[in-house]
This record gives sequence, structure tokens and C-alpha cells, in this order.
Amino acid sequence: MSVVDAPQAGRYEARIGGDLAGTASYMRTPEMIAFVHTEVGDAYEGRGVGSTLARRAMDDARAQGLRVLAICPFIAGWLDRHPEYADLQYVPESSVSD
Repeated sequence: MSVVDAPQAGRYEARIGGDLAGTASYMRTPEMIAFVHTEVGDAYEGRGVGSTLARRAMDDARAQGLRVLAICPFIAGWLDRHPEYADLQYVPESSVSD
């Protein structure tokens, strides 16, 4: 499986044997990347496509110094299960001071 960032499409793409197996769509600012939707093709479910997309996206966010806002329930759940990426999560300033 290969995963690439396709910024022109606003998503990460996972491909298996040349076929598009899944995507993780995002919106990006200079400081943050917000994941809004993750989708895996029916033929590829249960093969780790979503997890591979999430890990690659989080590794890229870390390398680029970006915070992550997980609007997508899949990405939010993945982050909850992988505390080693907790430092990437965007926390609104009002939540920090309250």
C-alpha cells in the first residue's frame, strides 16, 4: 500500500496495486490541518487502509510542525487509540484557559 499527500485534491490517498483504496480529506492552514472525512472503499475494508492513512497523515503533520484538528470521527478515534500522537491535537485557546 502506498499513501501520498495530494494537496491539489485536499486529501491523502491510499493506493493498493494502483487502485484508489481510501482517502482522508483535509483543510489546511499554515499552522493546522483539519481532517474532515476519511473513506475506504468497500473492497478494502478491514485491511488497515484507514489506519495507514491516519498514521502517514499524522507523521507528515509532525514533520511539518502542524497541529491536527480531527473533525472526522475516524481520525478522532484513531488519535484516541494512539496517545503517541496526542501532542499534535489542536486545542482551542479558550479550552486551555477555562
